[in-house]
Amino acid sequence: MDFLILLGTIVTLIGLCILIWCILRVNKARKNITDDNEMRDKLKSMAAINMLALFLSFIGLLIVIFGIIL
Repeated sequence: MDFLILLGTIVTLIGLCILIWCILRVNKARKNITDDNEMRDKLKSMAAINMLALFLSFIGLLIVIFGIIL
């Protein structure tokens, strides 16, 4: 079951990389965008990607736990 632990770790790291990318992208937008409506649109689009990244991290951790239990 070492394969499940490795797979879960990879999925979790992909999710964390996407989360870091989201943070950097929103931080850059915060510095450059002054219009509230434009900022709101940018945050709406990033919210979906952020949720996907959190889901990937969660699923990866579940796979790791499943691999440890087996």
